[in-house]
Amino acid sequence: MDAAAGDDAHPPLRPPQVETSVPQPVAYTFADLIATLTLDDGKANVMGLPMLAAINAALDRAQADRAKVVVLRGRPGMFSGGFDLAVFKRSPADTLAMLHAGALLTERLLSLPVPVLAVCTGHAMAMGAFLLLSADVRVGVNAGSRVQANEVQIGMTLPYFAIQVCRMRLSPPHLNLAACTAQPYTPEEAVAAGFLDLVVPAEALDSASQAQVQRLAGLNAEAFAATKQRLRKADLQALRQAIEDDLLNWRSRFSG
Repeated sequence: MDAAAGDDAHPPLRPPQVETSVPQPVAYTFADLIATLTLDDGKANVMGLPMLAAINAALDRAQADRAKVVVLRGRPGMFSGGFDLAVFKRSPADTLAMLHAGALLTERLLSLPVPVLAVCTGHAMAMGAFLLLSADVRVGVNAGSRVQANEVQIGMTLPYFAIQVCRMRLSPPHLNLAACTAQPYTPEEAVAAGFLDLVVPAEALDSASQAQVQRLAGLNAEAFAATKQRLRKADLQALRQAIEDDLLNWRSRFSG
């Protein structure tokens, strides 16, 4: 709906709270109508089935809490190292489920009706980079980290959904470099490419992130949701088709 609804159209907001109710490796906190999802598996924050399930559970909680902004941040030095490569060697069924869940997560974030702020605390590789591309605003830390879609480098063909997300968010001169040649980017270079919007020193990351949270929380929620949907309508339709194409391919490869 384009027209802004009155306050009486919404149920009462829940009181501010700080609590976790979703399984690790995602910690969920909710305070002042801001939902923060902190990814921390103690290692590379790989996007295996446990991590993907935990992120979705936390997003469910954020929407139930009527959060005004969702913040997705990594552990110190690592945003995410991408899909769990061990799964590819272990279980075709789990591989299919993991890839499908990752693709659907990008779609969910890109269509979420509230602003999503990604705080890139370190390296963002492969699926980690696609998560950055799925957020509305991305703040990174200038701490020697790397952002890269490295699939081609490690012998994997980029999925259709990942290509579509790259088309949506990367600057045109960097699309081929990033997707086809696995170009690695420093945080500063990642801004020019379109993976990040802002890079700050490590000591300024929290304050810069908080400034973005306050800015996003000040947007008109109804107008934001409607504009985001209008802006991405065609792209989201293309992403849905890309995911369906991926499923056909993955099912033929991982049917065992």
